[in-house]
Amino acid sequence: MADLQTTFTNMVSSFRLLDALDIIIVAFVLYRMIMMIRGTRAVQLLKGVVMILLATGLAHTLQLGALSWLLDKILTIGLFAIPVVFQPELRRGLEQLGRGKFFSSRGTTLFQEEEDIPKTINELTKATSVLAKNKIGALIILERETGLSDHIETGIPIGAVVSSELLINTFIPNTPLHDGAVIIRGQHMIAASCFLPLSDNALISKELGTRHRAGIGISEQSDAVAVIVSEETGQISLAADGKLTRNLDEQSFREFLTNLLVPVKTDRFTLFKGKAGS
Repeated sequence: MADLQTTFTNMVSSFRLLDALDIIIVAFVLYRMIMMIRGTRAVQLLKGVVMILLATGLAHTLQLGALSWLLDKILTIGLFAIPVVFQPELRRGLEQLGRGKFFSSRGTTLFQEEEDIPKTINELTKATSVLAKNKIGALIILERETGLSDHIETGIPIGAVVSSELLINTFIPNTPLHDGAVIIRGQHMIAASCFLPLSDNALISKELGTRHRAGIGISEQSDAVAVIVSEETGQISLAADGKLTRNLDEQSFREFLTNLLVPVKTDRFTLFKGKAGS
């Protein structure tokens, strides 16, 4: 106990004002890095890296030789893979640093209040019904926990509250924004005419076109929900977790969307977004 008290006293006596400034700067840089990746897929990737590090530490503590060897090899390979996996985020971070935006305090709100979800679902249901009846093709992406900022940057910023009228007008053929995807974050239509990755799943029906493949593709790479209206048949489809549900009527569409979007209540705290489900 005396040794601990002596050590603490020595640390306090040797603590300088520059040390406090050093801690504040490091904390700020870490905070800005977290805010920078908060709206991207890097959050999920970073969680995976943290889990591997924790598993490695636990394996070494419990002296699990084979598992420790395997995890050490994974970490070694990971050191070379990180620049490739995080390439978009690293590029964005360097660009923001060069433009002086790294120190900007402006952030983004990823999630809507729970009571706003039925309003958004109602507007989406009305819009898809009209689009389907008139056989107007549409691709609407609903962001959930995995941020879609990379894809939002490929489109035209909108930043308007979601409404059925706005969605219908956006996809009217031969208008500037009709081609590409609309991305919705919470209660707001963030961007239109966005480019999405196409699924390379060989099991997808050949009768499905680029719009459906893009919807499935984004649902494979994130937890986003894709709403697709076929231009040829007027069918309404939903893609989630890489799976496509086709030929939905108005009622089934509303129920399916509600099951996907209404959050499960939990008190679990997460580092990157506060309380889960908020």
